[in-house]
Amino acid sequence: MTAPQSPKPSESSVPQPLDTSVTTTDSPKQLLGVYFKGMAMGAADIVPGVSGGTIALIAGIYERLINALSSIGPHLWQIFRQEGGIKGLVAVWRQVDATFLLCLLLGIATSFLTLAGMIKHLLDNEPLLIWSFFFGLVVATVFILLSEIKRWNIGRAVLFIIGIVTAVTISSLPLLTTTPSLPYLFFAGAIAICAMILPGISGSFILLLMGAYDTVLEAVHTHNFTVIFTVMAGMATGLLLFTRALKWLLSRYYQATLALLTGFIAGSLVKVWPWKVDALGSLNSEAITNVMPWQYPTGAHWLSTVGLMLLGAILVSLLSWWGNRTNRA
Repeated sequence: MTAPQSPKPSESSVPQPLDTSVTTTDSPKQLLGVYFKGMAMGAADIVPGVSGGTIALIAGIYERLINALSSIGPHLWQIFRQEGGIKGLVAVWRQVDATFLLCLLLGIATSFLTLAGMIKHLLDNEPLLIWSFFFGLVVATVFILLSEIKRWNIGRAVLFIIGIVTAVTISSLPLLTTTPSLPYLFFAGAIAICAMILPGISGSFILLLMGAYDTVLEAVHTHNFTVIFTVMAGMATGLLLFTRALKWLLSRYYQATLALLTGFIAGSLVKVWPWKVDALGSLNSEAITNVMPWQYPTGAHWLSTVGLMLLGAILVSLLSWWGNRTNRA
């Protein structure tokens, strides 16, 4: 497989990998936009089955995020020592694109603190509606990203299929019902953040599979900082190890990697399918088995479900347009 020619930024709503040797200077308006995109990522990551990486990819900040995260490492100490003092700190800040990361993380944190309760309420009480919205969002994302793959070949088609199969397999795994210890939560955070960065594989769903999702969500509600900081430490560890490999793939095999990531997103449709029941065909907290709309116990609710799917598709299309416009600017 050879490294493909990447499309020009003006031809694609998905930006190409940035040159990390160039310092990016953002205006306050652009940083505010990054903050709101971070809020969108955070809202998506709360839902088990929807990835914040999907939002980052469609919003046009995915490669910049990967570049920034992969620049964090022991070499920053050498950069600091070369300059020393305030100048060294400024050099390190610029090297990791810290202003961008800070605005993004503030947006994600805002969503977790303000939307976690509301989304949990909707998942518990109106699952059909919220899953319909995210199903439409994910379907539109798949179509948008498929259009970004300029030249299909057998290798990229195989990678697309591998992505679908992987996401479907992960979505079909049985849930663990353990009482997580702090070391286990650290490990769960490290695994979940890797999934969270990958579009289509939900970090929150990985936490759900590992039996840690309710513990983490409850910790956010009750401000249990011991649990929160343990999970965050695990996430930071996993993030630093994972992003370098992903950056290497994006810089050398961009279109092939995009095909794989799009496959992940397409496969996640199994998880976000709106019509779900439990093993007995009833509706309760264990409703994870997909059924046809006409088999749903309370009816298909076509008007509300299709309407919310269209709303999700429209919003993600607007987000893609916004990302494309921002990149051109």
